[in-house]
Amino acid sequence: MKFYLFCVSLFIFSFLKAQDDTTPLVLLDTLNDGFSYDIRYASTNNFLNEAFYDCAACYLRPEIAEALKAANHYFCEKGYRIVLYDCYRPVSAQKKMWAVFPNAQYVANPYKSGSIHNRGAAVDISLEKLDGTPVIMGTDHDFFGREAHIDNSDLPKKVLDNRKILQDGMILFGFQTIRTEWWHFNYKKNYSYKIIDFNFECN
Repeated sequence: MKFYLFCVSLFIFSFLKAQDDTTPLVLLDTLNDGFSYDIRYASTNNFLNEAFYDCAACYLRPEIAEALKAANHYFCEKGYRIVLYDCYRPVSAQKKMWAVFPNAQYVANPYKSGSIHNRGAAVDISLEKLDGTPVIMGTDHDFFGREAHIDNSDLPKKVLDNRKILQDGMILFGFQTIRTEWWHFNYKKNYSYKIIDFNFECN
């Protein structure tokens, strides 16, 4: 209970110290906080079947990185950890995605308001057990169909339970769901963050 209250306090403290839009992005793995990484767009394991990130990196705004870190502590206490699929996404990558799948229900239009990912304020994630066993969520990441929708109750109970664990935990730390993607979470400020023009710094 004390650890849980500490995590909540950490989140509130981070939110009150929210950075402005000039704040640089944080490379998440420098936090050394036990996340698991499966950055799909740095590999061919994605709906484009090609790697279009220069490296498998997860960048976020500082306050959002801290909130996600607190969420991961929360999940670890329950026997899980966060698996990261995508974090900050360059606008150039958003345009490539839109060219292949121009459906705003699943891919944000980069020529209009763009994506919260382009603002360093959204994450695509799942959960795995602490021994590395994947938690079954019913579909893979970037499955464009009703089976991935969070308002779809026509799924096995175990899948619905697992999604609820993920959603409840993320909401507790200031993240918001979207209807069509169980894996996607926006941080609470959403479109008030400005789009960032940033290229990954790869070793």
